[in-house]
Amino acid sequence: MKPGIKQTEVGTTPSDWEAKQLRDFQPFVTSGSRGWAAYYSEIGAPFIRITNLSRESIYPDLADTRYVSVPPNDVEGIRTRLRTGDVLISITADIGIVGYVSDEIPTPAYINQHIALVRFNPLEVCPKYISYFLASGDSQKAFQALTDSGAKSGMNLTTVSNIWAALPPTVEEQQAIADALGGADALIESLEHLLAKKRQIKQGTMQALLTGQLRLPGFEGEWEDKSLIELAQGKKELFDDGDWVEAEHIVSSGIRLVQTGNIGVGRFLEKDDRKYVSESSFVSLRCKQIHKGDLLICRLADPAGRACVLPDIEEERMITSVDVTIFRPSEDEIDRRFLANVFSATAWFQAVSDRCGGTTHKRISRNSLGQIRLKLPPLAEQTAIATVLADMDAEIAALDAKLAKARALKQGMMQTLLTGRIRLV
Repeated sequence: MKPGIKQTEVGTTPSDWEAKQLRDFQPFVTSGSRGWAAYYSEIGAPFIRITNLSRESIYPDLADTRYVSVPPNDVEGIRTRLRTGDVLISITADIGIVGYVSDEIPTPAYINQHIALVRFNPLEVCPKYISYFLASGDSQKAFQALTDSGAKSGMNLTTVSNIWAALPPTVEEQQAIADALGGADALIESLEHLLAKKRQIKQGTMQALLTGQLRLPGFEGEWEDKSLIELAQGKKELFDDGDWVEAEHIVSSGIRLVQTGNIGVGRFLEKDDRKYVSESSFVSLRCKQIHKGDLLICRLADPAGRACVLPDIEEERMITSVDVTIFRPSEDEIDRRFLANVFSATAWFQAVSDRCGGTTHKRISRNSLGQIRLKLPPLAEQTAIATVLADMDAEIAALDAKLAKARALKQGMMQTLLTGRIRLV
């Protein structure tokens, strides 16, 4: 053991840190009330449930909140009414999800019976630090161990009180760690809000451009009305299904099989678990090769009709599965990027859904798919629209990458700050 480091019940910590059970702080520990259906109301006090808690953040998400109207002097209401600084822990089903009651939670607010409330004296311990510690990797592993050992149906309040935490020696150092992690959370939240706004703007812009409600400068005139099969000139080789590949044909290398799971809404989704077929299977199944730039339309839910342009995935030869339609409209008439956006719109999915069959597994036949009609601007306008939307997608992708980096940074901070490997005080 390195000098200045000691082994504790929660792993190695600096020698001046202490490992304590929550009960050592003599907190107030309780859980929410049962049978509050009579208090449910359209407006009133937030009634926090497990669905409002997340393992991604200690701050409850009140976007989908139920409300209660509790009589002011109700004994159960007084017992379970939240205060700023309370630590929340889910104790049934998905146990160990941690929440922290900040001053942004409207008051009064209450919890249901599936959540435990732990209230500390803030002069003795920083409750936000405790929240971050319990939400960190080692604590979450401990909650998972409880689940694996048979506590899946729930934790009682004694078990909650016996949870361990490692703490710096002063409340000031605990607060400094909590503030640093809070800053990381604030950055993540701001990026999430910005990303949501950009996606909303893109969705509105796409809707307006793809329906002709908004025309880009320099474009005017009527749009054409054509079906997919008309765009394929009625030729099977331009509008055909993939191949019937069974599990017995799958091998570890060879000719790449692009599966339905690789086709997202408007984009190709690469997977770690890639599938291939052999040359002999390719020949015996009379497979059809697909190429970069092909439009791939998945006829199987969920959702049926999702499509993407096949990008360069650095595979020499590729095929696709039978539930995928390979669409090759003439590039003299169609910008395939434009169609990929059309195939991402609500109106398109509704048109596909209206023609789907099946009960358990919804799918649309190639024939029905080919009958769907589209409103199409001239090629130059298609390209202009596709370029505008691609630029917006690039901006969203850059924000996505920035958000992923911020989340990774926060995880790294938690691993170092909550174990004392980096000290702030």
